[in-house]
Amino acid sequence: MKMLINVAETVVADALRGLAASHPELTVDVENRVIVRRDAPVPDKVALLSGGGSGHEPLHGGFVGVGMLDAACPGEVFTSPVPDQMVRAAAAVDSGKGVLFVVKNYTGDVLNFEMAAELAEDEGIQVAKVLVDDDVAVTDSTHTAGRRGTGATLFVEKIAGAAAEEGAPLERVEAIARRVNASSRSFGVALSPCTTPAKGGPTFDLPAGELELGVGIHGEPGRERRAMMTSREIADYAVDAVLDDLRPDNPVLVLVNGMGATPQLELYGFAAEVHRVLGERRVAVARTLVGNYVTSLDMAGASVTLCQVDEDLLRLWDAPVRTAGLRWGC
Repeated sequence: MKMLINVAETVVADALRGLAASHPELTVDVENRVIVRRDAPVPDKVALLSGGGSGHEPLHGGFVGVGMLDAACPGEVFTSPVPDQMVRAAAAVDSGKGVLFVVKNYTGDVLNFEMAAELAEDEGIQVAKVLVDDDVAVTDSTHTAGRRGTGATLFVEKIAGAAAEEGAPLERVEAIARRVNASSRSFGVALSPCTTPAKGGPTFDLPAGELELGVGIHGEPGRERRAMMTSREIADYAVDAVLDDLRPDNPVLVLVNGMGATPQLELYGFAAEVHRVLGERRVAVARTLVGNYVTSLDMAGASVTLCQVDEDLLRLWDAPVRTAGLRWGC
């Protein structure tokens, strides 16, 4: 497999050096694997901190900045960051108003963030946590007890981040984050496996002419494999899977997310089919975001995330944001 890297052992460090060179509004500690907005700690502001294995970019480092995260902790590829990273990051961004940990529901992330929260509290930092578990494909999977955390992470970080930017207290920011997670559901589809730099080859077997319905962002198995389907058929399956669980009464935010190797041409065609299904199911769409945001290295495929919103959540979604991976209104 051809990859644009030097050696597998330095992939994450090299990417962090590139992030630092490209975004002077960030402070990037390459050695300790911590990314912080340069103006942190922001006075009288609740800080948001997240992290996870590398390979899902722009999640999470690409979402550090005004209106989203105050800090992110990247682990090795598909590997949780360690508690020391999280405590270091929490100390760097805490203004005295507390820190919200946004945690995707993967066993390693959950355990390490829980340990980090205890250590941070021992240092006098007030910590709250929200667990993102939006994937409807399976209840338990590889590396996960309960539903996996996927595309809704973006919604949680953006909407809760906007609330924190407005000066909301920790209890309200936490409540908004939990509400967004509870209002969100996702479903992903893989057209090809992904390739980790360490392995240099596919991480799972997906025969030519087949797709994986309900795949996880690390290549975890989904509900079933089928012969290749059209974009229309995939949209029918994925959106129905989400709506079977979510059943929204309010308009929804729509995220049509690429897994890393699917071009925008295909993603926008898929977005058209997602809108078609939602229209047929009489679900109103408030906003749509299309692109590669919660990826799986070079996996071809896409995921659909819906989040039902009211006027308050929609206002927070529309609030200005300025990060490497998401920006508007600034």
